[in-house]
Amino acid sequence: MRYRPEHKTEIHQQIVKDASRRVRVEGLNGAAVSAVMRDAGLTHGGFYKHFESKDELLLESLRDGFGEIANTLSRVAEQAPPGEAWKAIVKTYLRPEMCEHPERGCPLPLLAPELARVDPGMKAPIVAELVKYKNRMQPFMPGRRTADKERAFFVIFSTMVGTIALARILPVPVRATVLAHARDFLLQSF
Repeated sequence: MRYRPEHKTEIHQQIVKDASRRVRVEGLNGAAVSAVMRDAGLTHGGFYKHFESKDELLLESLRDGFGEIANTLSRVAEQAPPGEAWKAIVKTYLRPEMCEHPERGCPLPLLAPELARVDPGMKAPIVAELVKYKNRMQPFMPGRRTADKERAFFVIFSTMVGTIALARILPVPVRATVLAHARDFLLQSF
């Protein structure tokens, strides 16, 4: 059977999207080749028509996850009143939905400990993805100078990532309180 020329690209994107959602929920091992390929309606053997290795799939899935959350946060920041972009980011990131639906959120709350332990050959491309994420968010951060914005990025995002990671293990009523306290603290700190 003949496929349209764009068929392979569409299938590739579907595989990456599924793997991206899986790693944000289940961790780096959640993107098992057999499960991802099965969900795409393909066999395990077809994997190598799309990727050279599982590491390539993981990098693409991380790129997709960081891109998705960066798009969401950029959109709310761009719609915010002048000087309020970073606050819109904080309010969006520290919502209960980010705990309840990790497959649509930032990869870092779940994956940071795992990413710290990846094979040294994977570290450089992962760090490159983190730098792209930072560079995309940094212009929205409070501060006049680039160094101030970078400092604010690391403080704000480290706090948000840690808050989501902690909130996910707490009961829902306590989770909401933790998110609100962190959100209020950040909004009053800059």
